[in-house]
Amino acid sequence: MNLSDLRAKAPSLAAGMAAADHSPDSQLSQTRHRAALVAGWRIAPGSTVLELGCGQGDMTAVLAEAVGPEGRVVAVDVADPSYGAPVTLGESAAHLAAGPLGPRIDFRFGTDVLDPSVDFPEGAFDHVVLAHCSWYFASLGQLRDTLARVRPWARRLWFTEWDLTPASGDQLAHLLAVLIQGQIEAAGSHGEGNVRTPFSREGMLRLLSEVGWTADGSGPVDTEELQDGDWEIAACLELAGTEERLATLPEAVRQLVLSQVDVLRAIAKPRNNRALAAYSLTAR
Repeated sequence: MNLSDLRAKAPSLAAGMAAADHSPDSQLSQTRHRAALVAGWRIAPGSTVLELGCGQGDMTAVLAEAVGPEGRVVAVDVADPSYGAPVTLGESAAHLAAGPLGPRIDFRFGTDVLDPSVDFPEGAFDHVVLAHCSWYFASLGQLRDTLARVRPWARRLWFTEWDLTPASGDQLAHLLAVLIQGQIEAAGSHGEGNVRTPFSREGMLRLLSEVGWTADGSGPVDTEELQDGDWEIAACLELAGTEERLATLPEAVRQLVLSQVDVLRAIAKPRNNRALAAYSLTAR
């Protein structure tokens, strides 16, 4: 399916998401972003796809559209179905399952692929996908082990994440919000935010080579429509105001974080902060 076909279907795909009832414009921009990604990934109709970190199914819906009625998407997430707001993962999955894409999707929440009980035959999938979920891993070691674990299961890996290298000054607020959250996590104060282990594109390439994947393509991804800059800035400022989280940090780290939060407040706009760019990697 080409880019124009998938992008044309984005409004109907977005409307089929449970979150569209709460924020239709945001849902549409998120779906368009993922449609552009999948259109460039050469996922043919009839393909089998393993999606890691599926969350509320933003990418899952686009993948299910791409594989068609003869294809299958196994959408896995370690989180409990009750996680998420204002729509939980379980509610979003149930909404998708009740729609026309439902028969193509197998949602598996509370599932850790590093658990020995979770297994698939060698070559069970044509593709494995990780889209905007890798910073949620608890550590690079956990991500490395996951990439190694799924290596025998799929012929091809498709990966996308935010790019830590800003292209312009108006992306610095998003970058700073990401780095502050990463520092808090790295210092041992753990939470449930979207950013736990931020790492660079170069860091991802190093991980792939360590576990037997061969990267064979990479490119920038446009994020101009996305609101994630605003979301992460808001999440960071909320986190900085949570005394119990900061109180567990070593004093030197706490003071460093507070100083960086002061800078973030000074440079962030009330809204419409420009998001960082993203990048896409392919590997075999």
